Amino acid sequence: MTEADIEEEKKEIAKQYKELLKISYRTLTKEDKKLIRSAFDLAVDAHKEQRRKSGEAYIFHPIAVAKIVASEIGLDATSIAAALLHDVVEDTKYTVEDIEKMFGKVVARIVDGLTKIAHISLSEDVSMQAENFRKMLLTLNEDIRVIIIKIADRLHNMQTMDSMPPHKQRKIASETLYIYAPLAHRIGLYNIKTELEDLGLKFTEPDVYADILSRIKESKEEQDAYINAFNNVIKNSLDAEELEYDIKGRPKSIFSIRRKMLAQNVTFDEVYDKFAVRIIYKSKPENEKFLAWKIYSIVTDHFRPNPIRLRDWISSPKSTGYEALHITVMGPKGRWVEVQIRSERMNEIAEKGFAAHYKYKNKEKDDGGLENWLNKLQDTLENSEISAVDFVEEFKLNLYAKEIFVFTPKGDLYSLPKGATALDFSFHIHTEIGMHTRGTKVNGKLVPLSHQLKSGDQVEIITSDNAKPTANWLNYATTGRARSKIKSSLKDEKKQIAAEGKEILTRKLKSLKINLDENTINQMVVFFKVKTSLDLYYRVGAGIIDNQKLKDFASSRSNAFISFFKNKIRKPDKPEDVHKEEITEKFDQLVFGKNEDKLDYKIANCCNPIPGDDVFGFVTVTDGIKVHKTTCPNALQLQSNYSYRIMPAKWVDSTQREFKAILNISGIDTIGLVNEVTKVISNNLNIDMKSVHFDSDDGVFTGKIIVIVKNRTILNNLMDNLKKINGIDKVSRE
Repeated sequence: MTEADIEEEKKEIAKQYKELLKISYRTLTKEDKKLIRSAFDLAVDAHKEQRRKSGEAYIFHPIAVAKIVASEIGLDATSIAAALLHDVVEDTKYTVEDIEKMFGKVVARIVDGLTKIAHISLSEDVSMQAENFRKMLLTLNEDIRVIIIKIADRLHNMQTMDSMPPHKQRKIASETLYIYAPLAHRIGLYNIKTELEDLGLKFTEPDVYADILSRIKESKEEQDAYINAFNNVIKNSLDAEELEYDIKGRPKSIFSIRRKMLAQNVTFDEVYDKFAVRIIYKSKPENEKFLAWKIYSIVTDHFRPNPIRLRDWISSPKSTGYEALHITVMGPKGRWVEVQIRSERMNEIAEKGFAAHYKYKNKEKDDGGLENWLNKLQDTLENSEISAVDFVEEFKLNLYAKEIFVFTPKGDLYSLPKGATALDFSFHIHTEIGMHTRGTKVNGKLVPLSHQLKSGDQVEIITSDNAKPTANWLNYATTGRARSKIKSSLKDEKKQIAAEGKEILTRKLKSLKINLDENTINQMVVFFKVKTSLDLYYRVGAGIIDNQKLKDFASSRSNAFISFFKNKIRKPDKPEDVHKEEITEKFDQLVFGKNEDKLDYKIANCCNPIPGDDVFGFVTVTDGIKVHKTTCPNALQLQSNYSYRIMPAKWVDSTQREFKAILNISGIDTIGLVNEVTKVISNNLNIDMKSVHFDSDDGVFTGKIIVIVKNRTILNNLMDNLKKINGIDKVSRE
């Protein structure tokens, strides 16, 4: 570079710095400007030798990130300083300790968090991405600003990615769509989320992006004409009320148009709501709600509303802090159009997220439910039992969920994702309440735990110290929080059974003159075809591996002559996962419907699902039940055209499944007999009684009991105990 070029670059850096101070959303004090100047000077010095892939000086990147943080997100001077310094520790000789000495603890903590994230490697492997995401979220409890500056950093990287090789572009773009866009959405940074999604599409599907973009440009004139036609109809009425307002069109993002085209299987021209009409009005805080409904009234006087599509986010703001009134009306040319009514304050909150909250609330605690969300997230993060991919999927369940609002018996209001059940609500209030839920009442009536809640429901949770989660609860729970807690509890319970199983196994092997050492464990893991030693102990504890099976193992082991030759022929492999501290599942059986019935089925050739895949059953006309993957190319068409033929299905581990048994009982009728029978069943903790029915005829009775048991040993013990009851003559299994 020539002297003149260097001089030109210095001028440009100074210009960008001045612009940064000018465009700050917050008013900066002298102290603030001093802090930002110091950070800027250090960043310029630290990065002076560095250049970006495009060839420009590296310092332009931290300044650009700081500008996004200052104006688009609207954070404070501390965050602007941290944004300027975000790559200093990672890329240069300065340490976090140096930053702390110069700028204090808070800036150092944010920069440290950003450096930790920077060390997380990129990966196209979903499980690796998920693990990285989890690590990144662990920095949230250090300071939420870490993630926000990281989102700004990612946005600028996406904006300037043209000089990278295509494979790198795809990798970064897919990670952006997987991680950063959902996060920006949850923090309430809708504009940034939209830009991240559009840029993500630009680099993952460039042709699709270019096609939709050119079509949007072509239809721009038509859109403007439509907004004018809409405006002309209501302008006089709004002016008559002396309102200060602005009407503008908000085009849908390229990403959301693409999503709609895929979901509804339509072309670009068939997507009707390509834009919404936004009415932004000026108002004093105390009149905001009144004026919103006044504008609603004027709009619906001129255009017929769709009552099902009314969304009042003013009375009950979203947990991201979003407030607005949304209505869908039959607009000009007989087209449905969404109208969003917001005050200037609401509009700022929608665009700036929680930073605008601080401006209006003037107290750092009120951050639009963000505090609650972070606490819940912390709970999930600390639950290390759950796999990283599960964690991200459940995290995303909660991210994009539409909300419902329900009440406690005392009238407290809670927001839950749409589709949440009564069981989700109990975990939402407190984990301990969730863990000990015995039943639920909605609007005063007892309902099943799987009951889906609706906005306005009043929900009462009935708890019991003896109640605890069962595997069925996973069928009832939909929120990430509830599901992760239930999974964790079930794992703990299985580990407890495994611990008891180890003691039982030691005792039983002793009676068979076998020592429980490492060699024996390896042999048993191979013999019983399980993966880990915990699998072995669990199956002994649950009674799946009974006395007879242990005797079979002992006899196979004691046949020394055969063993000698077998070992000569091949050295037995040591099972590789034997010492893993986990109970694994071997998916070997497919069950259908709510009752988990075993039915005949065929695997569909179009997607060839394998054990463990998410699947569903489709009842064909001539070929019985065909099993498809939920991601099968034909799944969408089958589910939309033949929904009545779809059967829920899932893979299970038959060795860990509970099964239903019907017992027929007969004998001489005596007083208190039913009480005796139910007492025997309820005293056995591993048995769940589903129904009981008794008939008496001239002193002789017959009865039918349906029980759920873990294995045949438990059932046989139950039948033996029932036979001991005075008056019972015969107990048989149907």
